[in-house]
Amino acid sequence: MTPITPKKNQYALRAVFELAKRRGTGPTKISDIAEAQSIPIRFLEVILNKLKGSGMIDAKRGFYGGYYLTRTPKQIRVADIMNFMQDSPKQEMCAACQANAKCPYGHRCAFSAMWNRVNRAVLQVYNETTIQDLLDNDRQLQGKHRSPRKRHLKTQQGRSL
Repeated sequence: MTPITPKKNQYALRAVFELAKRRGTGPTKISDIAEAQSIPIRFLEVILNKLKGSGMIDAKRGFYGGYYLTRTPKQIRVADIMNFMQDSPKQEMCAACQANAKCPYGHRCAFSAMWNRVNRAVLQVYNETTIQDLLDNDRQLQGKHRSPRKRHLKTQQGRSL
């Protein structure tokens, strides 16, 4: 199954996640983010530069420079990143056949309702999940390597991940 989220958005999410993991240690060099999250550095440069305009991250120049979060991980929702990174949506785009600017089936498409439900469900998950939720999930997963106890992962709203 192909991922619903474009690679560019996945990279942006992973970059913000890595900055959150390193929060409090000073600015993080782009090469460290790229290595830790397996993101091609050329793509990461463009993504981080764009994300600076979101108010979620900023950069410090110089030898000790790098990128850092400007908000707490609890204040950044996955939806904030996805919405900011999304290119301008085409007004007449059909959720069922996104490759076509104008769907040849119009409102008679058997798939449209299903894809619209999928999109709403994905957006709901993005809206309910914060970067802090992902950090907590990561810590629990790291703990599983040390402890055999089973843990259920939750979002800030109490839903399981």
